Order: sequence, then C-alpha cells, then structure tokens
Amino acid sequence: MAFITISGYPSSGKSKRAEQIKAALEQRLQDPSYTGPKLKVSILSDDTLNLDRAVYDSSRSEKPARGALFTAMQRQMGQDTILIIDSLNYIKGFRYQMYCAGRELRLRMCTVYVVTPPDICKKWNAEREDGKSYAPETFDNLIMRFEEPSSMVRWDSPLFTVLWTDEDIPGDDIWKSVTEGIVKPPNVGTQAVPKAPTDALHALENTTTLIVSSIMSEQSASQGLGGPTTLNLTNTLNPRIILPSRNLTLSELQRSKRQFVSIHKKAMTLGTTEKGTVDFSEESIVDKFVKYLEENLRP
Repeated sequence: MAFITISGYPSSGKSKRAEQIKAALEQRLQDPSYTGPKLKVSILSDDTLNLDRAVYDSSRSEKPARGALFTAMQRQMGQDTILIIDSLNYIKGFRYQMYCAGRELRLRMCTVYVVTPPDICKKWNAEREDGKSYAPETFDNLIMRFEEPSSMVRWDSPLFTVLWTDEDIPGDDIWKSVTEGIVKPPNVGTQAVPKAPTDALHALENTTTLIVSSIMSEQSASQGLGGPTTLNLTNTLNPRIILPSRNLTLSELQRSKRQFVSIHKKAMTLGTTEKGTVDFSEESIVDKFVKYLEENLRP
C-alpha cells in the first residue's frame, strides 16, 4: 500500500514522530467513516531489528546493518501495510534504493524530515539513559555526513518537514499522501529482468538452421517461383512464409540467420522487459525468424 521514510539527525526525535504518525494513521483507519481497504501500520527501526547504535561507529559494521534494514523492509512491504521506516536514512543513495523497491511493488511513498538543530540533538543524545545513545565521535561524524532530503528529487517527494518545536505531525497531509498519492509504475530501472533459459542458444541455432534447410528444399522443388510456401519442419511446426520470386542462395540465408541469432543473443545475456517475458520456445523462434526473413530478404 505505502511506506514512509523518516529521516533526520541522530537523536533528533525521529522515533517519537514515527509513533505519532502510526497513531494518527491508525486513528483514521479505525474511523467509522473510513471505507477503504483493511490496512495495518507497522514501524521498522534499528530497535525492532536489535541493531545497536555502535553499528554506526564504522562503515564496516554500518553497511551490513543497512543491508539488514533493507531486507527486512522488503519482507514487510505489501499492499495491506503502511510501513514506517524509522532510522537515520541519512544517505540519499540509500533513500533512492528504498524508493526503487517501493516503486517496483507499486507503493505510495513519502518522506518525513525531522528537523532539529545539531546542538539540541547533541544534548538529547548525551541525556539518553536507555542505552541507545551514539558515541560522541560517531555522533559528530553522522552529523557531518548527513545528506538532507530535498523535495526537488523524486525519491524524497512528497517531503514533509517537522520541526523540533512542533507539537504534532502533519497527519492530514501524510494520510492523503499514503492513501491518495500517485502510484508510480515500475520502469526498466526497477523491474526484475527475466533471463532466457540455459538452452536458448542451442534452440535458436538448431531451429534457424532447420528453417534455412527447409527453405532451400522447398525452393528447389518449386523451381524458385517464390510466393506463399509451407515449411514442413516437424509434425507440429509447419509455418508459412512468403518467399521472393527469385532463387535465394544458401550464403544469403546463412547471413540472415547469423544476423538474427546475433540480435537475440543480447536478449539472452541481458534479458528484456518487453511485455514482462522472454520467450525462446521453438514455436516463438520459428515465428520470429520467419517474420525476420520476410521483412529483410530482398524481393
């Protein structure tokens, strides 16, 4: 359904805002006037994953921690869930990665930027008694590396800013964003790319060779008259092809075959998102190669 990215300095009050958002959304979902789909609101955070704040002390420990957060996020994303990601989310590349994952699942998205001055964050961090404070050096490093969300980029939009002095969050705007916001369709950059089967090249070579041989045989029998011709490849494969009214040479057909195979090798290696499928069945190869020959053989 949707997910909300919380971003802000360490110890800026992000978890408090995440709880406020969760409460505001659940209140609207339970309202008798709400007639939409049944949804649940969940918060995913470093705490729910039991990630100690010490993981941010070095890039060596932070990278797998971000990976664990991203994996858990993918597991919990769904059409029946509004997921709130309560973490630092201070790297714009990571926010973009989450955006791509949400777009692939056709989810609505928004970002909530919790704005608190660094000196207040530092004070709150030092006063924490729950064992969830950051080491002073780590805290300063995270402040320095923080990449501020921007409403100008698509992966942070729509962006809602909540100041440390605000008593509440913009609940109405967030609700509208996650229930009525634009659902962006997956694009080539976010779609999973299907690959051809392992025997695709073998099938491609054998089938095109069989067609070339069949054309040469039919041409010899018809004295090169051309026109609509049925190729008897197998008991079940008997495609019709319109041949030019001239004698086709074996070298000419072989050249067309090599060009056709070369074109389709790229699809085998890279895959394709055309109609969401890659079809290298014998029937599909026959159909494609026959059409290719009809379009490319000189009259």
